[in-house]
Amino acid sequence: MTDKPVRVGVVGFGYWGPNLVRNLDKLGDVELIAACDLSEANLAKLSALYPYVQTTRDLDAFLADHDLDAVVVATSAPSHFAIASKVIASGKHCFVEKPLTLRSEDSEALVRAADQAGVVLQVGHLMEYHSAINWIKDCITAGELGDVLYIYMQRLNLGKVRTEENAFWSLAPHDVSIVLYLLGEMPDHVSANGAAYVTPGVHDTVFANLHFPSGKMANIHVSWLDPHKTRKLTVVGTRKMLVFDDMQATEKIWIYDRGVGAPDSALAYGEDLTLRFGDITVPWVQMVEPLAVEVQHFIDCCVSGESPRSDGRDGLRVVRVLEAADESMATGGAPVSTSVGV
Repeated sequence: MTDKPVRVGVVGFGYWGPNLVRNLDKLGDVELIAACDLSEANLAKLSALYPYVQTTRDLDAFLADHDLDAVVVATSAPSHFAIASKVIASGKHCFVEKPLTLRSEDSEALVRAADQAGVVLQVGHLMEYHSAINWIKDCITAGELGDVLYIYMQRLNLGKVRTEENAFWSLAPHDVSIVLYLLGEMPDHVSANGAAYVTPGVHDTVFANLHFPSGKMANIHVSWLDPHKTRKLTVVGTRKMLVFDDMQATEKIWIYDRGVGAPDSALAYGEDLTLRFGDITVPWVQMVEPLAVEVQHFIDCCVSGESPRSDGRDGLRVVRVLEAADESMATGGAPVSTSVGV
């Protein structure tokens, strides 16, 4: 690819598409060419905001007629596989909103297809581009917390209640992607319990436990039937503990110099473990809109050919965890192994 702007098209201008288009339109190295949506009303809204973008309801014509370099897919999850397959088959780089697909077999097929076509496949795991999450990643890597023991996360709200996908598939892709990103490993098994209080058969509250080969654990609680809007992550390490609260406007990260350990000497007979209480620090982290970072990363990878941070394999790993949680809930919470490969 040359120094010319990357010619980009967008499929889907419903719930999340407008945010992606807004950020793409601001990039100097992007030329926003065309948009495709089945809804004439959605296309009318897009045309009112971006009159220079050509619109169509025909995906095949969209892919064939506009000499696009890359396509951003922001449609509903059930359509991701079919649309992304066509995008990749047409030789175009492809960005797909999370989750990548609804079946790991389909995610595997997209990864293989992108490899064979030599195109970039990126998944919209937005939180991997969050300034605070990347600060926490660096903090863990530097050993500031000691060895990570376990992580727990809460993503709760009253609504938006969905009827086609359960709360884990709707909300937890963010949290699963964060945990895999922070720990750098895939869980060996997942257990989960949930309940469908609002819509029969659609779990609106889920508690999931991820166990990792290293012995680390992660607990994820998601619900759209809760009185509080909560977006919180806690990391417990051997040296320090960290809390990230994304609902806070500024002071999002708190580090607690606390722990449990033996006295300075080796633990001897009769000696008790002691609790340690130290300082609480609130680091300042420069916040940048994660979506702006994410779409710029996609464009950069389209130009360089490098693999994105949240590439197709990352998307596949997340889908495998989601599937394992579903299977575990269907069997009363029994642990389910997560497969690896591709």
